[in-house]
Amino acid sequence: MYFDIGRQIEMDLSKIEAMLQHANGVGVLLAIDSNARSAKWHDPITNSRGRTLDEYLMSKQLYILNEEGFNTPFQNRRGASNIDLTVITNQLIRTVSQWEISDQESSSEHIINTS
Repeated sequence: MYFDIGRQIEMDLSKIEAMLQHANGVGVLLAIDSNARSAKWHDPITNSRGRTLDEYLMSKQLYILNEEGFNTPFQNRRGASNIDLTVITNQLIRTVSQWEISDQESSSEHIINTS
């Protein structure tokens, strides 16, 4: 999913809500370019979008797989941040092992996440 920085984040949260309702209790994994920053997912900055997203994820009992580490999933010439998130429902929590940010080159500013 891509959360456009110029759009209110609540619009994107409603899309997540629709997906969760459609999944109806089945495990869901979301790869999100959130354009939201929060110390909760190991970003050095927390902004209002990050606070809103964090509150939503907690309210829906969704889990962020991003772990603190040397690499960040978004890097460009202006810097790096943890705006790319891997989010899962509790039905999948036991199925994920060894989530990591790959050191494999990508043609994007976004780094490949693997598990």
